[in-house]
Amino acid sequence: MAKARAIVKRLKAVKNIRKITRTMELIATARFKKAMDRATEAAAYTKKIAEIVADLSNANLAFTHPLLVSHPVQNNAVLLVLTSNRGLCGGYNSSTLRQALSRLKELKQAYSVSVECSGRRGLAFLKYQQIDVDQQFTNFEDKPSYAEVERIADRYIEAYCAGKIDRLDIAYMRFESASRQSAVVETLLPIGSLSGASGSQSGNTDYEFLPSAGEILEEIVPAAFKARFFKCFLDAAVSEQIARRVAMKGATENAGDMIKSLSMQYNRARQSQITSELSEIIGGAAALDG
Repeated sequence: MAKARAIVKRLKAVKNIRKITRTMELIATARFKKAMDRATEAAAYTKKIAEIVADLSNANLAFTHPLLVSHPVQNNAVLLVLTSNRGLCGGYNSSTLRQALSRLKELKQAYSVSVECSGRRGLAFLKYQQIDVDQQFTNFEDKPSYAEVERIADRYIEAYCAGKIDRLDIAYMRFESASRQSAVVETLLPIGSLSGASGSQSGNTDYEFLPSAGEILEEIVPAAFKARFFKCFLDAAVSEQIARRVAMKGATENAGDMIKSLSMQYNRARQSQITSELSEIIGGAAALDG
């Protein structure tokens, strides 16, 4: 009887866990749909503005922008790592952090590297690896606001234009589709590195500038950087929800399999107990008849 009771207790615990994982799966699904809508809406704008900047950066203009120009002497680099605040999202954080560590090792060979991190999971990992984090952010969830991201972007723009940093790399999970996400590290500054990602045929478009190329570049180049920077946060947010949804779906299915297995064990234990009780009753009745 004790064995059957232990199985019933464990069965109840697994059923409760399945309810929790199922609920988390549904929440992640709802958040994923909202985050994907934001990422999709931003993708078209980001791509087009990157194409324009790519064309302008390769055009023979008398005026240029500091963000388009690589510094002649490069000493300082920044590596920003985007991770999650919460766990239970499969290999989302580990994949991003693995790419970040690889790039950090590469950058240290030529730069003095400042590491910045968004997300408690990444901060905990970097602390465990004894890597100093100069700036940390824990306020970004599944809905990163443009205003918050823009403040960080403005700081990078100011530092790059002042010559305080010579390169900005960002490690994050890039959203490609609902079934495909990939951990990547991209160089966002100097902004000329965005040319290849835009897919534009640089140099094939002629522009007429009104009022002037200088005034337009002064506005459009920082806007292009901010748009690309913000999209990294949006991609990371939607990828996190996809990873959590997949992880929780797998956990729910595993809990269901465990419930079936425990139910069979309970039935066997109960059947064995009933058989034993019947044997005792039959034996007792036979003894009385004797």
